[in-house]
Amino acid sequence: MDKVGVVGCGLMGAGIAEVAARSGGHVVVVESSEEAAKAGLARLEASLGRAEAKGKVDSAADVLARIAVETDLEALADREVVVEAIVEDEDAKVALFRRLDEVVRAPDAILASNTSSIPIMKLGVVTSRPQQVMGVHFFNPVPVLQLVELVPSLLTGPETTERARTWVEGSLGKQAIDCQDRAGFVVNALLIPFVLSAIRMMESGFATADDIDRGLVLGAAHPQGPLALADLIGLDTVQAVAVSLYEEFKEPLYAAPPLLARMVDAGLLGRKTGRGFYTY
Repeated sequence: MDKVGVVGCGLMGAGIAEVAARSGGHVVVVESSEEAAKAGLARLEASLGRAEAKGKVDSAADVLARIAVETDLEALADREVVVEAIVEDEDAKVALFRRLDEVVRAPDAILASNTSSIPIMKLGVVTSRPQQVMGVHFFNPVPVLQLVELVPSLLTGPETTERARTWVEGSLGKQAIDCQDRAGFVVNALLIPFVLSAIRMMESGFATADDIDRGLVLGAAHPQGPLALADLIGLDTVQAVAVSLYEEFKEPLYAAPPLLARMVDAGLLGRKTGRGFYTY
């Protein structure tokens, strides 16, 4: 699958587009406005510039030449696989999949979501081809982290899952694991309660953010602490995943702490806004 489409050119969308283009694919990225498209292109240029400086790619210009950033979903008409990477909002994703079903004309195209928590079934059933809809969940930063979660719904065809696996592992050079279509899949179902527990510990005054994170780095060999990781993920994304997990399982460990909600309301979302549990 050399004709790749990506919807959204934020951190995740840009990363997916970059990895696909670096592997030789021809990528069309669609953003919601000209302003967002310019910001997405600048993000790609900066990331590929760093990769070239580190010797990870021979020519950033050659990779960028295989990426087109557009503002019209019709540009995805001939794509063989389209990955949705927009805001973690169920209504927005459902509306987009309805539109992708109309726009993408390749009869065997895979319509994939990079959602970290929303059930894939809810996206598949609004299309005329739920057997070709599945989750293909990358991890941030996409050019660095090797894992991809493959998430078929009850209606996803086995051939769709295997074609997605071949693309992820054979073309992109990632490593895939299989997940059931449950909120959080594998990684976030384990990770988010851990992060929420760290937030509750800080919120209660039991320990500072720095002591919590240093404890996990120095005492458990984690590459970074849970609060620094939350800042990297984005506190709005952490909250969205927590809400989705709690709605599905009704377990207290999935409930978002009040501090997290207040920080999201205040726009303190972590690295992407310059301030979260730490200042950047």
